[in-house]
Amino acid sequence: MSVQVVAAKMAEVELKDVSTGKALSVESPVTPPSEDKTVARNEPHEAGSSAATSLTAEPSAKAGEGSRGLLTPNAAKMPQASALKHSDPQQNGGEAFVNRDGTVAEAPRMKKIQFADQKQEFNKRPSKIGRRSLSRSISQSSTDSYSSAASYTDSSDDETSPRDKQQKNSKGNGDFCIKNIKQADFGRREIEIAEQEMPALMALRKRAQGEKPLAGAKVVGCTHITAQTAVLMETLSALGAQCRWAACNIYSTQNEVAAALAEGGFSVFAWKGESEDDFWWCIDRCVNVEGWQPNMILDDGGDLTHWIYKKYPNMFKKIKGIVEESVTGVHRLYQLSKAGKLCVPAMNVNDSVTKQKFDNLYCCRESILDGLKRTTDVMFGGKQVVVCGYGEVGKGCCAALKAMGSIVYVTEIDPICALQACMDGFRLVKLSEVIRQVDIVITCTGNKNVVVRDHLDRMKNSCIVCNMGHSNTEIDVASLRTPELTWERVRSQVDHVIWPDGKRVVLLAEGRLLNLSCSTVPTFVLSITATTQALALIELYNAPEGRYKQDVYLLPKKMDEYVASLHLLTFDAHLTELTDEQAKYLGLNKNGPFKPNYYRY
Repeated sequence: MSVQVVAAKMAEVELKDVSTGKALSVESPVTPPSEDKTVARNEPHEAGSSAATSLTAEPSAKAGEGSRGLLTPNAAKMPQASALKHSDPQQNGGEAFVNRDGTVAEAPRMKKIQFADQKQEFNKRPSKIGRRSLSRSISQSSTDSYSSAASYTDSSDDETSPRDKQQKNSKGNGDFCIKNIKQADFGRREIEIAEQEMPALMALRKRAQGEKPLAGAKVVGCTHITAQTAVLMETLSALGAQCRWAACNIYSTQNEVAAALAEGGFSVFAWKGESEDDFWWCIDRCVNVEGWQPNMILDDGGDLTHWIYKKYPNMFKKIKGIVEESVTGVHRLYQLSKAGKLCVPAMNVNDSVTKQKFDNLYCCRESILDGLKRTTDVMFGGKQVVVCGYGEVGKGCCAALKAMGSIVYVTEIDPICALQACMDGFRLVKLSEVIRQVDIVITCTGNKNVVVRDHLDRMKNSCIVCNMGHSNTEIDVASLRTPELTWERVRSQVDHVIWPDGKRVVLLAEGRLLNLSCSTVPTFVLSITATTQALALIELYNAPEGRYKQDVYLLPKKMDEYVASLHLLTFDAHLTELTDEQAKYLGLNKNGPFKPNYYRY
């Protein structure tokens, strides 16, 4: 019996689509080769089949013989080559194809198609990755969209340290150290966007530009270098100040913004992903420069102030004041004051009303969700979260997570803040009571060792741990760097710390500030803080001799109110004015201040 007859009598045959490798079932006999007709099946398939299939018979490409005519109008939808397939037992299941003319052809070998551009792109990768492995390069490229600060920051394969590069801006100035000066155009766009959401700073720049209240001021700064900070720096420059700047956080710098500032003539020493050594080197480059000595300090965290005290204490003879905006930095200043070592006046911006009630609360209320979502894609509904600390930052975090449907616990040491948490509907607990069951742990206390190794050992698998306080001391990250634990970088600023039993803890930003390391913060609320910082610098720089002693001060209430009033125009808000009779009754000036210093907002 010929192969053709055997094939014709098969109750069911499989059709092999050579181009795709798919097998389709055909339930009718094969049309004899003498008839150059289309074999069509338009009836519905058996149960379980999703659609009717039309089949066409064409000669095998390898046979090269047989019918060549156009078979059906729907041929474009059909497999490119049709053939009958059978297995030859003598060839251990090898496949052969029966053509319409009765000849038997060997099944063509299947090749995986690789597009030219893909092949070129893949082949180019190893030549660019330098010291990194190919797998690391691919992993990093797949996570670039999760990099912090919604930044154009290039996580390029160039691993050369900025300290080893010689860069100059378009004017030939090289007094800066950043990642890549070529990103300046991107950074300028970021700054221009930020300016639109910072009305008070722009108004201050416009009103005081003619007076130049900071003429002669030499400000050395150590803050997060973002588009919002750039607007502040350019405002200080417009008011007459000279500025040199470093970053207060090794992960929060927007490289393109630093490039734009360097292109604009600012001495900036910062890039995203600095090492600890780089961090202190950048601060030193800001301070230790021939022919230039600062007379004002703008600090965020106290590291710059600490460095000058440690390395260049004689500089304080010419420094008129310090402006500090973080809990950590303010705590350090009070310690210096108490020990009698604070030798210049300092302004505590962190505890000003406009910083506490707006930046700390409203900024964190929005940015906590942004930071967690970008890094982990976590869904908040139903998750159990413990927030350590119920100050303004903690209040903002708890409010946001509660609104998203999370079950929120709070830890507190202060009975007043603890009572506020209870009245706001949160359960007050000790961390050790809930550490085994929670899905997310957030610290925002400004303290140290809030989450220690014992807590980390008892956490459930895939528990997320992050910090919303300024310093990286709240989570005992150092205790996790032991031989028995494995660190696995899965995304930018996302590490899986793996225990010997396979348990994983998801650590964000290595315990550093989550929102500015892993996401962005609302520009408008930073306008409030930046304006407060600018006014504090103006106040300390222009204060007459003897107004401020060697101590820590709060921003005058009148200035807090002025900062708030500058932002009301954005909302088309209209303040009610006191009548003379009302002002007299309350014992107030019609123009403020409207609250005594002891008032709690």
